[in-house]
Amino acid sequence: MNIKEKELSHVNKEGQAAMVDVGEKKVTRRMASARAIVVLPQEVMSLLKDGELWGKKGPVIQTAIIAGTMGAKRTGELIPMCHPLGLESCSFDTEWKGNELIIQCTTKIESKTGVEMEALTGASVAALTVYDMCKALSHDIVIKEIKLLEKRGGKSDFKREA
Repeated sequence: MNIKEKELSHVNKEGQAAMVDVGEKKVTRRMASARAIVVLPQEVMSLLKDGELWGKKGPVIQTAIIAGTMGAKRTGELIPMCHPLGLESCSFDTEWKGNELIIQCTTKIESKTGVEMEALTGASVAALTVYDMCKALSHDIVIKEIKLLEKRGGKSDFKREA
């Protein structure tokens, strides 16, 4: 199917914003994974000890994971056309590549609708929390990338090459 044959899912026949009706969809196991990359300047990197950034507000990465989990759980409240979902799993992996903190959020549910927005929100909120906790040292922090890496379940699967 090419792009001209596709339609926006959150626009009804009258051209108005609308939540997708998932009433007739099949319940399937769904998973999504998203990534955010935070680039940190040297002033912030000086806080790094044993893989964790330690600041006056506490452990930055652990706090970001908690905030990202909270954000993922509240996606339906933040994004108008998202269905409110009771996530069954929300997990984070973090990795350092030089001065880049790679944050990956994976969400899972058995439902009629997918969880990619929850994964994207979780990664985004975690990255924003790193910025918030470190901005006193430098405003030269950059959140350079937020993207969906993979989704499974439902009508179609998607996997991006990293």
